[in-house]
Amino acid sequence: MAVEQEARRTVVLAGRVGMISYGMVHLLVGWLAAQVALGGGGEKADQRGAVETIVARPFGAVLLVLLVAGLVAFGIWQLYVAAQGYRWVSDGGKRTRKRIGAGARGTVAIAVSVYAVLLLMGAGEQQAGDQQQQELTARALALPAGRVLVGAVAVFIIGVGISRIRKGLTKKFLDNLDLSRLPEPTRRLTMRLGQVGYPAKGVAIGIAGALLGLAAINRDPNEAGGLDKALRTLAAQPFGGIALLLVAAGLVAYGVYCFAAARSQRS
Repeated sequence: MAVEQEARRTVVLAGRVGMISYGMVHLLVGWLAAQVALGGGGEKADQRGAVETIVARPFGAVLLVLLVAGLVAFGIWQLYVAAQGYRWVSDGGKRTRKRIGAGARGTVAIAVSVYAVLLLMGAGEQQAGDQQQQELTARALALPAGRVLVGAVAVFIIGVGISRIRKGLTKKFLDNLDLSRLPEPTRRLTMRLGQVGYPAKGVAIGIAGALLGLAAINRDPNEAGGLDKALRTLAAQPFGGIALLLVAAGLVAYGVYCFAAARSQRS
């Protein structure tokens, strides 16, 4: 039992440190999104673009190794939470939803770290995330009832986006924090960052879900796309540049929020 508790403390501590890396990725994605909004963004405005931005800088390989270590630690922590976490939540359904969310965060963190490792190994000519998603969508649409399957996934993704928006607006994210672990002056700031950051993530996720839904409706996998295409689609709308700047600011806010959450997150 003592060994198990010590192992859990180690995983949680490493994960909290790794959450800083998770926040850094969001800071970079927000910055890349702002570049797109201002008309100067050639890089992918997603997690892969963030990784490529780091490796292109002086000492980028060293920084990327540190980022990978942090993301792996964060991913392992979140997968552990997905399996055994949120025991303090009495509602079984709510606990399950939180665990699913933790599993998704862990999976994304591990996936980004794998891409970063491939980049470090010289396998830089990877397919863009949007292209990969379009290929997966094409395969799914070719299945019996493929349109229904893709449409169901789209509805689920849109639902995730809406839940993120609602989580920010209603401040439900505070349920996952123990603000007593933070210095008094930073508690209100942490709350404000979450109120801005979660809706921004929700908008981006929701647009990606809507694009997948259009792919299902029109049987056109080329209409699907990930975060990069979602943000660029937003920028292409009337007043989209302003809207995308607001989303970019929100993603940066979420990145900073992760720094505070790294210390105060309950699991």
